[in-house]
Amino acid sequence: MMLLQDTPSSLGFRMPAEWEPHTQCWMGWPERADNWRDNAVHAQRVFVRVASAISRFERVTVCVCSAQWENARSQLPEHIRVIEICSNDSWFRDIGPTFVVKGGTSKSGDAEHRIAGIDWNFNSWGGSEDGCYNDWSLDTYVAKKILDVERIPRFSHSMVLEGGSIHVDGEGTCLTTEECLLNKNRNPHMSKSQIEDELKAYLGVRKVIWLPRGLYGDDDTNGHIDNICCFVKPGVVLLSWTDDKTDPQYEISEEAYSFLSSVTDANGRKFEIIKLHVPGPLYMTEKEAAGVFQDDCAKPRLPGTRLAASYVNFYIANGGIIVPKFGDKKWDDEAIRVLSKTFPHHEVVGIEGSREIVLSGGNIHCITQQQPAI
Repeated sequence: MMLLQDTPSSLGFRMPAEWEPHTQCWMGWPERADNWRDNAVHAQRVFVRVASAISRFERVTVCVCSAQWENARSQLPEHIRVIEICSNDSWFRDIGPTFVVKGGTSKSGDAEHRIAGIDWNFNSWGGSEDGCYNDWSLDTYVAKKILDVERIPRFSHSMVLEGGSIHVDGEGTCLTTEECLLNKNRNPHMSKSQIEDELKAYLGVRKVIWLPRGLYGDDDTNGHIDNICCFVKPGVVLLSWTDDKTDPQYEISEEAYSFLSSVTDANGRKFEIIKLHVPGPLYMTEKEAAGVFQDDCAKPRLPGTRLAASYVNFYIANGGIIVPKFGDKKWDDEAIRVLSKTFPHHEVVGIEGSREIVLSGGNIHCITQQQPAI
């Protein structure tokens, strides 16, 4: 596997938007009993549903630790590739590589360097003091291993960054949150402008738009952008919303709406903002919390905790939108309606039982990582 020097943008690379064509989707496999209740048996079924739904539109590879390989292989459809890559947990948006691409061919006429992957530094969303678990040694190799399997060149960066903390429009604009990227548990030695410079150099963007905060209750990730706001196409965003003025989410959504209304993207466009209502509020039950093996190795999962549930946390496949369903029929149906209207050329597929994923800290976008086509 080739380690590329210089920065991606200096070599002509950019991070493509998620709606651009993919060759495949990468996922992990949940197993840790101190995060997934009842030894992850419920979560594994939902991961199978997600992988199966995505596989209708593009290839899927699921990475599994050796002890779980036979279990995963027996549950997943035969056409889904299962390979042995160990990780500490299964949030592949954050521990997998961020893929970047460039057009054209090399002087020799081949396409060898038209795709590469960025291997960011990962510290379990906050390091030994604030992170979600205290050993992330396996996670640090996931991006390298994926790129090695695919024989894709790698950029390495010492900056702590997770894939769920950034969204791009493929035309020069990046969305993120100050709550996450400016948190002192990530890169305390770097200023906002220094972080912004690195995003421009590595994602090939020209403008970074900083929302103040992420979704209410998204404490695991310190407010990842992929739970509150995402691009639909250049100049158009979906924003997590609530009409309930007594919900703490209301103030955050209003703040984000006001901010997005006041700025333009890298090409000078004002944003069209589509509201996507959050479910619930939803809370972890006594039974759900009791199913988690609470030890000192991972963040405790406590009954009564507000779940960071959001329909913005969906995955765009080649012709498909894979969206969580939380068992809140009113807002599940509304999310399907809004997304079907927003993506008229995609088939919207709702995944029953997605509550199982959010119980452990994220959702469909968090457990997937697209590999762009070239």
